[in-house]
Amino acid sequence: FSPEALGIVISIVFLIATILEQLALEFTEDMLIQYNAAVLAITLVVLLGFVDDVIDLRWRHKIILPTIASLPLLVAYKGLTSVVVPIHLRPFLGNSVDVGLLYYFYMGNIAIFCTNAINIYAGINGIEVGQSFIVGCFIVIHNIIEIVMHPELTQNHMFSLTIMLPFLFCTLALLRYNQFPSIVFVGDTFCYCAGMTFAVVGILGHFSKTLMLFFIPQLINFVLSIPQLIGIVHCPRHRLPKFNHQNYKLEAVHEHHTLINFWLYLFGPTNERQLCNALLIFQIICGCFGLFVRYYLSHIFF
Repeated sequence: FSPEALGIVISIVFLIATILEQLALEFTEDMLIQYNAAVLAITLVVLLGFVDDVIDLRWRHKIILPTIASLPLLVAYKGLTSVVVPIHLRPFLGNSVDVGLLYYFYMGNIAIFCTNAINIYAGINGIEVGQSFIVGCFIVIHNIIEIVMHPELTQNHMFSLTIMLPFLFCTLALLRYNQFPSIVFVGDTFCYCAGMTFAVVGILGHFSKTLMLFFIPQLINFVLSIPQLIGIVHCPRHRLPKFNHQNYKLEAVHEHHTLINFWLYLFGPTNERQLCNALLIFQIICGCFGLFVRYYLSHIFF
């Protein structure tokens, strides 16, 4: 049988859940504007992801799509545009520096990176949904820690939780059918939806730098992918590992510059289930390291 595309269904269910949440939650006027902007940004990226699934857009077009979808997010942003200066530079620059429009440029790039980071770290059963679920769990853990430790920031992190909790439940349902052996595929639609959801909560929840600590495997995959993404070497449409029909194991393809192929190159051929599990365990380890950096090492510099 051929697997069915369930990513669009899950994305729509998630959007419906976030829209209906407004009936049960009491938002201030400013929060309601930002919440609706977040829902609009995710809706746009779901639409654009569906277009990508249907007509197979080129890699360079994948940079433009999240940029368009992030516009409601950037327009609705009402937070600070200053950055905290590291302790060692404060005698020269002060405690913070207002970077103005550059901060909007930074947020736009966060949206572009998060949306594409999930999409290019893909290719084996369960990896897209699994990494999204793990990243979402660490965001929720961070939100809860911040609410307990800094009650004055409760509003920002409750905003994040109202979006992340329905996302996690929808993602868990999708993972049930997408794990190996998968009977559905997620397509670019879910990858875009997941990435933009993370960007939305990171930006409007005011923890975008912490968000990047949960994206360490995606950052590694992006760095490995740069030569192909910018055209230095040929970039095929699908950069998958090679399937060996004799032993049913996946083998590294050296011309495909991804973390999946690099992992196979380092640790040798393995079957798809074991490879996905190993990469998801690596994602969990990196998430724990991110929390350690955020709550123990960051005080050394900030």
